[in-house]
Amino acid sequence: MNNAPLGLSIQQASLHYHGADKATLDKLSMEIPPGEWTCLLGRSGSGKTSLLRYLAGLLDDKVDWHGEVKCSDGLPFQHRIAYMAQQDLLLPWLSVEDNVCLSYRFNKQKVTSEVKEKALALLDQVGLLPVRHALPQTLSGGMRQRVALARTLMQDKPFVLMDEPFSALDAVTRHKLQRLSYSLLKDKTVILITHDPQEAVRLAGQLYILTGTPAQAQRLSLPDSLPPRDIDADSALIQQRIFHLLEQDYA
Repeated sequence: MNNAPLGLSIQQASLHYHGADKATLDKLSMEIPPGEWTCLLGRSGSGKTSLLRYLAGLLDDKVDWHGEVKCSDGLPFQHRIAYMAQQDLLLPWLSVEDNVCLSYRFNKQKVTSEVKEKALALLDQVGLLPVRHALPQTLSGGMRQRVALARTLMQDKPFVLMDEPFSALDAVTRHKLQRLSYSLLKDKTVILITHDPQEAVRLAGQLYILTGTPAQAQRLSLPDSLPPRDIDADSALIQQRIFHLLEQDYA
């Protein structure tokens, strides 16, 4: 995709699950800048995943939604997103290569030789070309998430929604995959949900924390350094502020 990155505006959003006593989100407003990572933090149940799943079109028949979601080019948001979940969601009976090509099969598109070449190039970028014929159950957790990353890149969408994709990994693997993902998604507009303040501060071009019941979004300042950041004194202070806000919200 050669077009410039796209931004997203969410204004006065309310999300209420059918049958629930209270709304999950209310009067939530956020500006998602183009070509950057926007990270969302919040306590469990604050509505982070609900917001992401709604944007991905996974909650249309389960919630009432009010508010505006508008792309910077004025065109519809739907069908222009790739979604990367906490679970890698790889199909165990398909090879690594076939899992990367899965979106073509779902859309009933032919997996041509050009498509396969693109898949192999992406697998090379994530360091998995030698295991392209392997089944997912033979891979480590970090390798499986790299397959999921390649599958996400294969869709070549301007918006990438990521729901804690690194949370189940050990610290070193998580750190490496954060850097790899940031590099490969540099031309995309990314919304990342995380429970990890360090991960958020490291990767965010913009950072929001969801607080309250129903939740609203509060934007936090970030260091002047560019992501992915080393965790220095300034980053540590912001992490401490995040912990303080989260502790208040749990009280």
